[in-house]
Amino acid sequence: MAFDSNIKLGVLGGGQLGRMLIQSAIDFNLDVHIIDPDENAPCKHIATSFTVGKLTDYDSVMAFGKDKDVLTIEIENVNTKALKDLRDAGKKVYPQPEIIELIQNKLHQKQFYAENGIPTADFKATATKAAVAELKEMLPFVNKLETEGYDGRGVSVIRTEADLDKAFDKPSFVEKLVDFEKELAVIVARNEAGEVTTFPTVEMVFHPVHNLVEYLISPASISPEVEEKAQTLAKTVVNKLEMVGLLAIEMFLTKDGEILVNEIAPRTHNSGHQTIEGNVTSQFEQHLRAVLNWPLGNTETVVPAAMVNLLGEDGYTGEAQYEGMDKVLAQKGVHIHLYGKKLTKPFRKMGHATISDHDIAQLKEKINFVKEHLKIKA
Repeated sequence: MAFDSNIKLGVLGGGQLGRMLIQSAIDFNLDVHIIDPDENAPCKHIATSFTVGKLTDYDSVMAFGKDKDVLTIEIENVNTKALKDLRDAGKKVYPQPEIIELIQNKLHQKQFYAENGIPTADFKATATKAAVAELKEMLPFVNKLETEGYDGRGVSVIRTEADLDKAFDKPSFVEKLVDFEKELAVIVARNEAGEVTTFPTVEMVFHPVHNLVEYLISPASISPEVEEKAQTLAKTVVNKLEMVGLLAIEMFLTKDGEILVNEIAPRTHNSGHQTIEGNVTSQFEQHLRAVLNWPLGNTETVVPAAMVNLLGEDGYTGEAQYEGMDKVLAQKGVHIHLYGKKLTKPFRKMGHATISDHDIAQLKEKINFVKEHLKIKA
């Protein structure tokens, strides 16, 4: 597709990912139209048009998409039947609805890896809690719901037989608990022409309780061999899917140097927020370039960067107050992104901080400074 700033781009989802996508689209004079069920979604005041509508409702998605040229997503929980019918009506829909469907079901994701020779942790499908209990020989393992899991929900870690009561009594699967060295992520983009680019591998550190990324560092502290392995694996996954768009791939680096694919997301992702300041092209610009079939951008690192999620403090619900913001803003190399959410609640993603520094030791000091001083209360 030749460059055309008159394209009407429709995005299903109006959260912080959509907000940052719009911020990037402004550079290209692109009009971005949003549909979201929340009348106060972060995109509301900056979208070209904002429609309140349920993303899983066929009629709402059809009505939204009928006058758009290209449709994309910032969340997977959408009505794929409507997206298929819009594509049949001549609209460009990326990522493709079939890929969204595949990724909506975590068991189908795992089966796709197994069928395509993509390394992943051993797993077995389970339909009931009793079926999970019968797999005691696989302990310790993680029990994951096939669908409905998001941001740490729908995941139960079962280490011993005493934990089996935490298993799900719904269609799910058990996955062998991986004794990993590090959790990594690679974001890869592919356009309609088949051009593929990856961002440098990042290292993720998760919150010990809430299974959200607490912070990440880019590029990851790994050997050149592991970096090459992660990059190659990311390209393999996106090419096997033949996906158009942006794909975030979460990986485990095992103690013996192997890389296993954990989960994938067909959209911009928490593990790529630092690219806004840290890389030549941000993940949000790259998403636009991929779905509009423009040449993909240069993904090289400009400066090593970390990303710290800014979460609502435990015990506080109400209008957000940012304690310690002045101290954080006074730090060299700290850039704050707030997501337009007026109300805070415990562990809600309210924004992120990108921290950049050529000295990795100083970068880690600044991460701790931000975590220690910036508190979101009510």
